[in-house]
Amino acid sequence: MSRKIKEITTPNPVTVPELISVRDAARWMRDAAIGDVLVADGDRLLGLVTDRDLVVRVLAAGKDPDSTRIGEVCSTELISVSSDDDTGRAADLMRRHALRRLPVLDDGRAVGIVSLGDLATARDLESALADISAADPNT
Repeated sequence: MSRKIKEITTPNPVTVPELISVRDAARWMRDAAIGDVLVADGDRLLGLVTDRDLVVRVLAAGKDPDSTRIGEVCSTELISVSSDDDTGRAADLMRRHALRRLPVLDDGRAVGIVSLGDLATARDLESALADISAADPNT
């Protein structure tokens, strides 16, 4: 049976301004024990950046994490769901677009993030991915 996104989403996503440095955004991720942050200009959502994005788009590209702004390296073409969508829609979007995380937007406002791990946990608590997703993060 399909569930609603609001039942499984991680609420209150961390949002950072587009002009902060990559290093500062990485610190936000570390301190909050998360793998992604939303990038915004006030209430306007601009993008999403993951820890993997920081490695590939900044470190591997030889960019300076202190002078590179997070808005320069975030993914700006966002695929999102609403909290009233069902988990099947989120799974389909993730599959079709090869995504691991989706912002949850209600009336254009970010209210959460739903991850592949959230979906795995919601669909099958006994799966290996659900077990891994439920584990405490490495620090």
